Amino acid sequence: MSLARTIAQSRRERLLALLADGAFHSGERLAKRLRISRAGIWKAIESLREMGIEVQSVPRQGYRLPNPVDLLDKDELKEAMSAATRDRLDRTDVLLTVDSTNRHVIDNPVVESGRGQVCITELQTAGRGRRGRSWLAPFGSGICLSIGWQFAEAPPDFSALSLAVGVSAARALKRFGADVKLKWPNDLLWQQRKLGGILIEMRGESAGPAHVVIGIGVNMRMPSATRIALAEKQAALIADVHEILRDRTPTRNQLTGAFVDEIVTMLQTFATRGFDPFIDDWRQLDSLAGASVKVIGASATTFGIARGVDRDGTLLVDVDGELRRFVSGEVSLRAVK
Repeated sequence: MSLARTIAQSRRERLLALLADGAFHSGERLAKRLRISRAGIWKAIESLREMGIEVQSVPRQGYRLPNPVDLLDKDELKEAMSAATRDRLDRTDVLLTVDSTNRHVIDNPVVESGRGQVCITELQTAGRGRRGRSWLAPFGSGICLSIGWQFAEAPPDFSALSLAVGVSAARALKRFGADVKLKWPNDLLWQQRKLGGILIEMRGESAGPAHVVIGIGVNMRMPSATRIALAEKQAALIADVHEILRDRTPTRNQLTGAFVDEIVTMLQTFATRGFDPFIDDWRQLDSLAGASVKVIGASATTFGIARGVDRDGTLLVDVDGELRRFVSGEVSLRAVK
């Protein structure tokens, strides 16, 4: 990055820090704090708007964000992790904007076996969910997190990794009092509404080192307009952490630190023992256990009763007395109304 772009990026970040309280700040006061001209402030505000960050301006009152924003902070994030987790991470990137946190981690140099790296961003311009869907997260409204990890070799039950990540994410939320459910293969639910999702990407061979990138998107405090847009686009209602915990809602740094803690701990166990230590917890959190479901495949739709998962992470469905197996990544699952 050039010096000019670095200065502009730093200026945007400092400006956001001043506006994060949601109160009005005059252009004159902002210019003094940042030691630039009023014109420089206007230019920086326009730059934020071009990034998709809404900044309101009112004559004789100044500029403000529509709501206070809990900004991500590298030092606070590291403080929210345990010392054991910090010791396992080779790098922690906290970004203002990126196309995809998963792609950012994939593009970084691969870490040594048994070690990881983290990337989290305020804005993600090309975030992806399962089956190529986009992941929408307006500025300050959620957590867009990726964790890269290097296995010495592909672990047993690798196909069940997303389910083990789901258990870890549920444990992290439980630390703050949020009880969530899991929907096969990679959704976090609260009251049957989507709270978050998981996307796993892997680089490696069947034998030898395997590099995995775990992407997690979680709704923290979603604007009503975004809720409507998501419902129209995905035909699914959503939930957010603030709705669940209200005045007990942790900061995004605190919750992200808990996610990283639980997932890094899980990965060390999963490397040698696979899904087995996590399957009982997953079954307890299974939102579809015993429910009538339909499984939508590439060429057919199957109706039956969900019977949990096998030890390799495949979905088990009772279809007229026959137990059928469905593999992650090839089907989608919806409860029958």
